[in-house]
Amino acid sequence: MAMQPRERVPYSAIVDRPPLRLPGGARVVVWTIVNLEVWDIGKPMARQVLPPPGGVPMLPDVPNWSWHEYGMRVGFWRFHRLFERLQIRPTLSINARVCRDYERVAAACRDAQWEFMGHSFEQGPIHQEEDQRAMIARSLDTLAAFTGQRPRGWLGPGLTQTLETPELLAAAGIEYIGDWLYDDEPTEIRTAHGPLVTLPYTAELNDIPMMIVQHHEAAYWTRKCMDAFERYYAEGAERAKILAIAIHPYIMGQPFRIKYLEQVYDHLRQHPDVLFWNGAEILDWYRAAR
Repeated sequence: MAMQPRERVPYSAIVDRPPLRLPGGARVVVWTIVNLEVWDIGKPMARQVLPPPGGVPMLPDVPNWSWHEYGMRVGFWRFHRLFERLQIRPTLSINARVCRDYERVAAACRDAQWEFMGHSFEQGPIHQEEDQRAMIARSLDTLAAFTGQRPRGWLGPGLTQTLETPELLAAAGIEYIGDWLYDDEPTEIRTAHGPLVTLPYTAELNDIPMMIVQHHEAAYWTRKCMDAFERYYAEGAERAKILAIAIHPYIMGQPFRIKYLEQVYDHLRQHPDVLFWNGAEILDWYRAAR
């Protein structure tokens, strides 16, 4: 019988743990996650910017598919230029099918030495997968063949998973996940195949909930990122903090939003004692520091 989340990890108050310390007296790690997805035109779209006319779903849903496609054709390259200028190598949460359908984009990430993190084979909820084990294997094998390195991390599409997912990921060699949003620090969860490390991913600073679900303006997202950073920077004098920022090229890569993303990183770079790490770097630090 699959374990419930509470069986995998006991409750732990952050104030009861020994503080984690970053190297060189740093206070905050900024973990940037760029999400690249494949939306199959033959299926209902993963998300919508335009509701179905008259409430009648459309197949093919060309407007919403095209909205996503803009991110891969144009928006991604704004991200690429920004992170190249800042000399930041993000974590890439990537549907493995991107390596086939958008090879130009995936190759640019590989050549820039971004970290590839598993994100299913194509975009869709994991609990609807007929064979989850096979999907995980196909995803990781595809990414390993494309990059020459097997992914160490995993993020479920829409943060979806079943009660069996941690077992299947650990059995496949995954070392960390980002689907559990319950802490400011990495933690470990139990599986039958050894522990999985959870990294502090974000829903509140993710552009999908902020701008597509809650319909906030981009300037509010910027303010929220800066407010979170300022609090973490203050608290980071006593214990390490990790600020996760999750973005999608069809959202923050739009011409009317990209400057707000640039403002966040320009603000962060003005502070000393801030590290810009990918998920694997955070994982390695945590294992050594704990």
